[in-house]
Amino acid sequence: MPVTSLSPSRASDFMRCPLLYRYRAIDRFAEAPSAAAMRGTLVHAALEALFDLEPRERTPAAAQGLVPASYQKLRDRDGRVDQLFADGTLTEEAFLGGARDLIDSYFTLEDPSRLAPEARELLVEAQLEDGPLLRGYIDRLDVAPADGALRIVDYKTGKLPAPRYQSEVFFQLRFYSLVIWLARGQMPEAVKLIYLGNRQILGAVPTSRELDTVRLRISVIWDQIQAMIQAQDFPPVKGPLCGWCSFQDQCPLFGGQVPSFPNGSGGVTQG
Repeated sequence: MPVTSLSPSRASDFMRCPLLYRYRAIDRFAEAPSAAAMRGTLVHAALEALFDLEPRERTPAAAQGLVPASYQKLRDRDGRVDQLFADGTLTEEAFLGGARDLIDSYFTLEDPSRLAPEARELLVEAQLEDGPLLRGYIDRLDVAPADGALRIVDYKTGKLPAPRYQSEVFFQLRFYSLVIWLARGQMPEAVKLIYLGNRQILGAVPTSRELDTVRLRISVIWDQIQAMIQAQDFPPVKGPLCGWCSFQDQCPLFGGQVPSFPNGSGGVTQG
């Protein structure tokens, strides 16, 4: 099945390591569950449900009360959750406690009773001319009642990275801004990343020049992806995150063997 779309996450994978991109976007190999990722999914679900409540009801206690139901829905949807506790190194109590701590952190950074988001977990898509379908999910889209200004808000359950590692973060911010601009014909006035892990906020104000640069960069990435598909060769690149990669057994940099390229991927399934 050909690859026809590109998300910020998959674009970041490709820039980090083309082989990682191949395994996730083309081969679609299953990955072992990560406690941090699962906890992040749980926290996102609870914060999404928080805005179903009336503004005056959006209290820390109410948010904590949403955790059990959000957790049960996560378990029902993803059978890998129970695998997190299989070897006994992580308990369910500790997992849920970590999620509760992150939700408490949220209330130190925003007052949800004063917000009226237009959308949450919003799928945004825009076709790039002579390129891929750009797509991704925005955690929250705020629209100012006075002038209709747009603000993209993204929750991060990890910690704000050091400045030297923030280029990927800003790329993702601008990617989402570009998709909104193309889809709505309106450039977001602001983008805000809320890092719950260390209670910090990273903000940016997109400019047309920045978004044009991102559009060009995406086009270059897409051309490279298509060329590698035609050559059936996605080279590995060693980097600081290799130690956390799920695919070391299939990476030649770690003595692994790259599997044969899948049939039916000669075109440029969703990336």
